[in-house]
Amino acid sequence: MTEAQKAAAANGLDAVPVLELDPLIDDPATRIIVCCGAGGVGKTTTAAALGVRAAERGRRVVVLTIDPARRLAQSMGIDSLDNVPRKVEGIKGSDGGELHAMMLDMKRTFDEIVEAHADADRARAILENPFYQSLSAGFAGTQEYMAMEKLGQLRARDEWDLIVVDTPPSRSALDFLDAPKRLGSFLDGKFIKLLMAPAKVGGRAGMKFLNVGMSMMTGTLGKLLGGQFLKDVQTFVAAMDTMFGGFRTRADATYRLLQAPGTAFLVVATPERDALREAAYFVERLAAEEMPLAGLVINRVHASGAARLSAERARAAAENLDEGRIVDQGGGKTAGRGPRATAPEMSAPEPDPLPDPPADPAADLATAAVPPASEAAPTAEADADVQQLTAGLLRLHAERMQVLAREQRTRDRFTALHPEVAVAEVAALPGDVHDLAGLRAIGDRLTTGRMPS
Repeated sequence: MTEAQKAAAANGLDAVPVLELDPLIDDPATRIIVCCGAGGVGKTTTAAALGVRAAERGRRVVVLTIDPARRLAQSMGIDSLDNVPRKVEGIKGSDGGELHAMMLDMKRTFDEIVEAHADADRARAILENPFYQSLSAGFAGTQEYMAMEKLGQLRARDEWDLIVVDTPPSRSALDFLDAPKRLGSFLDGKFIKLLMAPAKVGGRAGMKFLNVGMSMMTGTLGKLLGGQFLKDVQTFVAAMDTMFGGFRTRADATYRLLQAPGTAFLVVATPERDALREAAYFVERLAAEEMPLAGLVINRVHASGAARLSAERARAAAENLDEGRIVDQGGGKTAGRGPRATAPEMSAPEPDPLPDPPADPAADLATAAVPPASEAAPTAEADADVQQLTAGLLRLHAERMQVLAREQRTRDRFTALHPEVAVAEVAALPGDVHDLAGLRAIGDRLTTGRMPS
């Protein structure tokens, strides 16, 4: 039994399959890992942490990220990331593993496609075209399409045996699957073909008939879009004539690559309702598209070192301290008032199945606030400060336990809908990741599989 499975069994969570990430990244048959999910759930950090861990276990890895934040580049020891893979120094391991990282530049990637598939004069005409500049810089779906293009380019180079992809942030996680097809269909679609038609139709009769129709269409579009814009589009289409068929072909080829057995999708989420709802949609869509799902990574999961102390009991103990008395929670008796009163012996409200149960944390905290009479009596002011601090800590613990309960209910709803999906839970860190050590720590948490109780 692996450590992740042991942790799951210890928490009574063995009914939910545990996502085993080390076997996944160690398997030489795994060539592509795609981290996907809603925005702001830690996809980029997850992808980077997996890249570091895989490289230090002997894989030749390249991480393709979409996140322009400098902190991630700096955490890898690189001043900045661009469209060219950069080697990450400081990777530990003696098995020949190495890590490269790059950030998608969608315009530069589009430019590279034009330069690779057109002669110098035509490429210059395309790159200088205003419509192309708008299309390559921010047309809906361009970023997702270019992520697909770059993935295909990296896979074709065969310099790395594992590619980890951080999908673009978008309003819907499904955009990563839908947008490339939409853009490919647009660039290879009926509207573009109609604009290209005059150059392809031979014969005067055909041209005369077509020109009448085109005049009517362009006149209407000119009124709607503006004459100069339409002219830019037509110039762009004429220059791109020989390239349009390749867009859909490459998009389809990369789509098939994502369906191949060597690809693994990791859906990334946080234990929040919206993020897990988006994750559920993505799980269902991947199944419909027959794409291989490895499992779900839930980031920023909270835990408590005193889980036996419930929120209700912690809050009740805090109220007792505020009132200057301690209530015997077992028998409901009230102890004497005043700083010298000692807490009565606690009795468990129900049998504990574990041997040698630890002392009641609420009683420990409350008793700590009221020292026994044999000790030197503190001043009344100091005693009040201790009780106030203890009550504050108890309330803080109660709030923490409420967060834990809410997160657990949210996770339970997901697993009830998708009990077959393997899950890895990653403990929330106190701060941001800013170096390779932080990425290694995330990697360790990723492969633990379950939160400690």
